[in-house]
Amino acid sequence: MPAMSQPSRDRRRRRTYRVLAAAGALVTVGALAAALPATASAGEGHGKPGGHKPSRYQDVQLLSFNDLHGNLEPPSGSSGRVTELQADGTTKTIDAGGVEYLATHLREARKGNPYSITAAGGDMVGASPLISGLFHDEPTIEALNKLDLDVTSVGNHEFDEGAKELARLQNGGCHPTAGCYTDKRFEGADFPYLAANVLDQKTGKPILKPYWVWKKKDVKVGFIGVTLEGTPGIVSADGVKGLTFKDEVETINKYAKVLQKQGVKSIVALIHEGGLPSSGSYNYDCDSPGAGAGVSGPIVDIAKNITPSVDALVTGHTHTAYVCTIPDPSGKPRMVTSAASFGRLYTDTTLTYDRRTGDIARTAVTSANHVVTRDVPKATDLTELISRWNTLAAPIGNRAIGYISADIPNTGTESPMGDLIADAQLAHGKSLDAGTDLALMNPGGVRAGLTYAAKGAEGDGVVTYAEGFTVQPFANTVNLQDFTGAQVVQALKEQVSGVNASAPKILQVSSGLTYTLDLTKTGADRVVADSVKLNGAAIDPSATYRVATNSFLAGGGDGFTTLGQGTNDLVGSDDLAALEQYLTANSSATSPIAPPAADRITIVQ
Repeated sequence: MPAMSQPSRDRRRRRTYRVLAAAGALVTVGALAAALPATASAGEGHGKPGGHKPSRYQDVQLLSFNDLHGNLEPPSGSSGRVTELQADGTTKTIDAGGVEYLATHLREARKGNPYSITAAGGDMVGASPLISGLFHDEPTIEALNKLDLDVTSVGNHEFDEGAKELARLQNGGCHPTAGCYTDKRFEGADFPYLAANVLDQKTGKPILKPYWVWKKKDVKVGFIGVTLEGTPGIVSADGVKGLTFKDEVETINKYAKVLQKQGVKSIVALIHEGGLPSSGSYNYDCDSPGAGAGVSGPIVDIAKNITPSVDALVTGHTHTAYVCTIPDPSGKPRMVTSAASFGRLYTDTTLTYDRRTGDIARTAVTSANHVVTRDVPKATDLTELISRWNTLAAPIGNRAIGYISADIPNTGTESPMGDLIADAQLAHGKSLDAGTDLALMNPGGVRAGLTYAAKGAEGDGVVTYAEGFTVQPFANTVNLQDFTGAQVVQALKEQVSGVNASAPKILQVSSGLTYTLDLTKTGADRVVADSVKLNGAAIDPSATYRVATNSFLAGGGDGFTTLGQGTNDLVGSDDLAALEQYLTANSSATSPIAPPAADRITIVQ
């Protein structure tokens, strides 16, 4: 496969498209039925050029991905691998990801497909590695433009820096405080961000376009884009200030009617909410033994209630891979897909457009996830982009901040990386107030582990600032607050109850705090109250404890309402600074930090 520069095909820039509204789509593996309708004919209608009259049916290629999170360079460690299920039932891992390779794969896939759309399911930016995050994700938007992305839904991470910053990424302009990073004005996204269910509280209207229509000749496909209704619970309060997030199903059904009134009957929903497949393999058949039987989670109920007029769902958020057919409200199968995360997979879906009805022949829809392997030539224009931004980031990113003796992974209910961060925040808390007792860290705020093998020229075991930034990219502050012992126990119970009952969020805990998590029980009872101890002594319900958390948890984020009720607040440095201080103080080239044992939570299964 030859290396390809920016393709000469239509650039799909917003100035050259007729934007009727906004929305992005995706579909993946799993066939509703492999055969075309019996009346379908060959010829131009199926991508084969010819001078004759177009056939009734036209295959439209939909390429999609989700949850890129600014991963322009190949992700390292487990974040840069996918698992493939083999015919004999065994699995193998494949190194995957990196936009230089993603561009090559997408460009090759588009060859011979004049009717091709590229869509995404949100979280293109946010929680990004240093090369993008340091520059407020301008590099990722530039990369997505080069990837010829046509449309995307917003995700929750598009709101990490608030609605005004999201609008800047869409429309362009220099950052209001950081200014311009180069001598060229940032142009913004060539593609529309869709936010149908995100309303301005003052106007009651969507903050960005709710839908968008792709057109080529006589073929029209509409896209509706939404993020999860629960976004305010997983984003900092400042990021969603002044915004209202509406129900996903109600919003999609509303705009499907709007599109139909405009004569657009082929509709794809881009939904930044997802499911949990029964297998971690990207090519697992989640339609076995029945339609959608192998996937669970929020997307199942959403899919079952979205109007049948929507033909396919492209989803995200859970960073998992699946291609399933989940029945719509009329009982007919409908494609629902997700392409994992970090640009490791892309989905190639065939939507068969019926020119007579203007709708998708859903019995002919096919889809599959494909690995973004690294055995293809790099796209030279993306290599140049990465090199340019790395040159600007290098003076900051290459600085050594610590040393480790082995990989410190971010895996498991209690992860070694989570424990290390909690220990760092406890140490930072003690530097502010010697009476600090413990630290709690939300698992979603730990974005990666640390790898022993050198990524660049720094040497094995060296932790660079760029690597630390990848682990802790949110710029949350470390906050100290007072809680009673009863509140500490209640916060631990909120890991597995309330909004977290069906999908537990297990806090990472600092050294000295121990307890038992009994997964054979249900709800809050899974946290064994009398097992909660600090330095070997039982937590006293009436005593006061000084607790370090990040500002996200201190605001009650992730459903931890009790952690939003602390008193005697003291705000420290940002969380990355706390991690850097801890690594610098506790490691050296001759005495590196070993991975924590991750044995503070005793799990009963």
